[in-house]
Amino acid sequence: MNKFFKVSAVFTCLVCLISFLVSCTKSDTYVEPPRDYQVQFDADSIALINYMKTHYMTVIQNPTGADHLNVTITVIPEGGTQTSIWNQTNYPVQSRTLYKHNITYTYWYVSLQQGTNNKPCNVDSVLTSYKGELLDGTVFDSNAYPQNFFNLRSTIVGWSEIMPQFKSGTYAAKPDGSISYSDFGAGVMFIPSGLAYFNGATTTIPQYSPLVFSFKLLEVYRNDDDFDKIPSYLEDIDGDGYVRVLDTGVVNPDDTDGDETPNYLDVDDDNDTFLTRTELLLPNTTNQYYTFDLIPTCSPSGKKRHLDASCH
Repeated sequence: MNKFFKVSAVFTCLVCLISFLVSCTKSDTYVEPPRDYQVQFDADSIALINYMKTHYMTVIQNPTGADHLNVTITVIPEGGTQTSIWNQTNYPVQSRTLYKHNITYTYWYVSLQQGTNNKPCNVDSVLTSYKGELLDGTVFDSNAYPQNFFNLRSTIVGWSEIMPQFKSGTYAAKPDGSISYSDFGAGVMFIPSGLAYFNGATTTIPQYSPLVFSFKLLEVYRNDDDFDKIPSYLEDIDGDGYVRVLDTGVVNPDDTDGDETPNYLDVDDDNDTFLTRTELLLPNTTNQYYTFDLIPTCSPSGKKRHLDASCH
């Protein structure tokens, strides 16, 4: 009996000790709240511009193949005479803006070559050769010979914003079975952390890291996000290369019926109770559909039938 009480007493003490340690661990753990988006963007903007002013590019003209080594970025040594990325004029630094997180972001890119084939929409999938670097030169990811497409809806925002500024190229099989790419879009993008991982982190990317990617856009795959038989890029009504879900109450140019679901995600684009895909069926068929350019138009609006609620 005494042994039982002794064992029970020891067990109780152990439970108390574990509980004490666990409670201490919880109370002593500090999780940093996310930083203010505007404050962080201001810091990232300064860092990225400084990076472009203190580094230079070495570019191989008219690169071919699927490697990412057509451009290298190097810090300008003290007393060096190299022209910085920011000041060089062969590939001018370009900028775009995006309103997100209730602030206006600026992001930058240079175009080494535009490409000659298909321009992706921001919700298409892309085959890209790329190299990603931190501002200190650390390479955190690269893929010289890509095998898989990236859906731009699943990548960081910076990618989905930059890729529609380029076009894919052409390719052909070589005798050894490999593929040769040419005339593709190629560039370098400079992305603030708010359009990348922000306060998220990976094993190779710290929190709040601005990122630099050199890339080649090799091929584009057209997605149909709402499975209505119209590729999402053709549901870009205003033709700007981007389709978006906008805040409630904001007029969306890519939302025909104004139901706050953009056409590329809307199974009934004109809200006439007829599914878009059923309006595209060829007469007297059950699974054959008009191609986009042959969809009948309605009179007097001149709109394609799936965009006019008075016409089926």
